[in-house]
Amino acid sequence: MLLTIDVGNTHTVLGLFDGEEIVEHWRISTDARRTADELAVLLQGLMGMHPLLGDELGDGIEGIAICSTVPSVLHELREVTRRYYGDVPAVLVEPGIKTGVPILMDNPKEVGADRIINAVAAVDLYGGPAIVVDFGTATTFDAVSARGEYAGGVIAPGIEISVEALGVKGAQLRKIELARPRSVIGKNTVEAMQSGIVYGFAGQVDGVVRRMKVELADDPDEVTVIATGGLAPMVLGEASAIDEHEPWLTLIGLRLVYERNVSRM
Repeated sequence: MLLTIDVGNTHTVLGLFDGEEIVEHWRISTDARRTADELAVLLQGLMGMHPLLGDELGDGIEGIAICSTVPSVLHELREVTRRYYGDVPAVLVEPGIKTGVPILMDNPKEVGADRIINAVAAVDLYGGPAIVVDFGTATTFDAVSARGEYAGGVIAPGIEISVEALGVKGAQLRKIELARPRSVIGKNTVEAMQSGIVYGFAGQVDGVVRRMKVELADDPDEVTVIATGGLAPMVLGEASAIDEHEPWLTLIGLRLVYERNVSRM
């Protein structure tokens, strides 16, 4: 089986693939202070519960693919693969890794590994042109050309960041539960804030995507818009621009990149 690990600023998502099928997944908090040994214990605890894997760390794992937006965690995971999975092929997404997606940026090294991996999966699943909207710590919009190139993107504050900012900066406001309100017009402060978050972000998605489509393709209707990320369900029913929802887009991209690189190792 293939273990895929997507390390984000807030959460880390792990997926276990049996061929092309994801058979198990976990979401944990990202903690840049965890050491390689702590990460190894955590992995053992999670995977030890799966019936298709053995009791010992590494049993049943035939490959590992990792991408990270947190350099310190990537460093520790590199040590995990070396010390605890020494005989298992491991692909860590960093400069020099073959993705199959050309990056049309002024400085390609500035682009987060997860954004490139999302583009890889989008091209494979839906073709281009496409826009990937990833609802994470930041809300990112990534453009994929008709030729399968990473054409650039947009970065906006994420949903949770916005909620926290309201609670910190608003004297009479507080942090709220992320949920849909009963109506757009809130009948109390909490519902008013929930409405602003849900419908405000839905409007942001529709507006940004509409403008990106015009620049990305001669016929905007040809562009497929894919939503992913842990907070995507908050906006899915309200943003009319979204065509597809693929919660495991990054993990699928990691599987594809692993397959493209493991034969070269």
